[in-house]
Amino acid sequence: MSVITESVPMGPLQLAVCAAVVVCGVAGAVFSARYHARRDAGQLTDAVFWDGFAGLVIVFPAVLIPSLASPWLGFAVGTLAAATAAAAYVWSPCVMAWRDARIHTGTARAEIEAAAARHRTVLTRWQRYELDPACCIDYPDMTDVRRPETAALIKAMKEAERLRAAEAAGYVPAVDRLEHALGRAEAAAGVPSR
Repeated sequence: MSVITESVPMGPLQLAVCAAVVVCGVAGAVFSARYHARRDAGQLTDAVFWDGFAGLVIVFPAVLIPSLASPWLGFAVGTLAAATAAAAYVWSPCVMAWRDARIHTGTARAEIEAAAARHRTVLTRWQRYELDPACCIDYPDMTDVRRPETAALIKAMKEAERLRAAEAAGYVPAVDRLEHALGRAEAAAGVPSR
């Protein structure tokens, strides 16, 4: 009994699916391996091995199937896999840097929004000493800028306001200093601790 092998032509849709699987599989495996290698300080850990192995398991059939249909198609898909691997290897640090920058920007934005809320809270506390006649009578030192603590509080307010308006990087520490300055001024004026 003889086995007759006959190559079955691949249609454009099947070839496009194989090419998409190759590109996505190779790019994903290379990116994941580079990410895990970077995370683990360049060590070849199990994660890097499994990234490569998973990529190979996905990509090998997608290269083998066109090769069975036509050696030239197999060569073209294999070349596509190699080109994708090279491009993913070169571009993955840029993609990781962009991702890290987005995470950092989101974190920084959240810190600034939290600092702005704390800034409003401090200003609300301070306005009580300025606008409430009972507080002005009970704690006159809170509005007396001749007192060093109150003068430091006013300077900290101006600095925080200036940095908030300029959207400068030092805004969060300025709000920290403002909170501490208000606490010191309240303590020096004899305001009961909150």
